[in-house]
Amino acid sequence: MKQDISKNIYLTDGGLETTLIYLEGIELTHFAAFELMNHSEGRNVLRRYFESYISLAEKYRMGFILGTPTWRANPDWAYLLGYSLNELDKINRQSVTFLQDIREERKAIDMLVSGCIGPRSDGYVVRNLMTPDEAAEYHMTQMQSFVTAGVDLVSALTLNYVDEAIGIALAARHLNVPLVISFTVEVSGLLPDGEFLSRAIEKVDAATDKYVSYYMINCAHPDHFKDHLRGNGEWLRRIGGVRPNASTRSHAELDESTILDRGDIRRLADECNQIMSFLPELRVIGGCCGTDHHHMEAICEGLL
Repeated sequence: MKQDISKNIYLTDGGLETTLIYLEGIELTHFAAFELMNHSEGRNVLRRYFESYISLAEKYRMGFILGTPTWRANPDWAYLLGYSLNELDKINRQSVTFLQDIREERKAIDMLVSGCIGPRSDGYVVRNLMTPDEAAEYHMTQMQSFVTAGVDLVSALTLNYVDEAIGIALAARHLNVPLVISFTVEVSGLLPDGEFLSRAIEKVDAATDKYVSYYMINCAHPDHFKDHLRGNGEWLRRIGGVRPNASTRSHAELDESTILDRGDIRRLADECNQIMSFLPELRVIGGCCGTDHHHMEAICEGLL
């Protein structure tokens, strides 16, 4: 089962965690935005956040992908935050139903609800390596919660090595849920473990019979990867979305920064427009660290 997005361009949101921390003044322990689901005030903040992007999708006549605030809601991070597995299951399911309710209120817009999965450890640094089978078993817990709640698809963001991506794809295939895999890259355009993006996509496809619905690139500025997208390789047709950072800084520099780098909004929009010409199957556009609805509006204006 795969989600067909070929007939429309879908917008998605920007940098959720950086928006909450730097623009909303909310402290997120371990970058865990899912904790806002625990109280009505937090849910209201999330609702306002998503509404700002949904309004853009309506204005520019795009579809919209609602992604759950669960990038950190996997067992290892939950343990650090004091959550039991039962509590984690509940919050992952509630995150899906919360977004389903928002979709129900805006029926005029074509919207999909995506369950967001993050890496087991850190998106910027490759550590605690797993085999594909280990990764499948580990991520199955969160994915099963999403499936139980009736999610439309699952998106695994900011992955930094191939075996974890393969494992997530194997778990998704076992649960028969559409899957998006999104790799992050360094300023070199390579994955944090040194792998070429082209080879990463080809390896995951080879190991999973191309189960992944499409691939994305996230948490990197277009300057870091656009030159790798020039050419005619079949792997380029597998990239269906991009969610760039606002800043041109490296992951290491962003990790050490105590202020928000919103970058050059017009430059980001121009480069996203350029990327569209490199990727024939690009249908999903959003943002990552440092981006907000202002960045997304500039990108929408540039694309249309």
